[in-house]
Amino acid sequence: MPVGGENQARAFYGELLGLEEVAKPAALARRGGCWFVGPGVDVHIGVDEDFRPARKAHVAFVVDDVAGFRRRLGADGISTIDDQADIGVERLSGRGRVSDSDVDAALREVFA
Repeated sequence: MPVGGENQARAFYGELLGLEEVAKPAALARRGGCWFVGPGVDVHIGVDEDFRPARKAHVAFVVDDVAGFRRRLGADGISTIDDQADIGVERLSGRGRVSDSDVDAALREVFA
């Protein structure tokens, strides 16, 4: 994430995704960034002074209700796009997947 992006990361990963922020080890805390945990996931967001959002590389989150989650993102002003690529995700849920750019402009994928 860019320098100073911690509050935006907290809003996205903590408030919107519902992940719990945990303290970074003291030796790493001075570098900035945030760590979050949730059921089956640890997300470590580091600060990069020369931050450039990745256009292809991304993480993916599994949710129970893609449509509901998309509404939550929209309510927070985060735009989403439908991805119709036939990669077998539809067979898992029948609902497809939703991609969005989160607060640090990095691509995130959400599917059920």
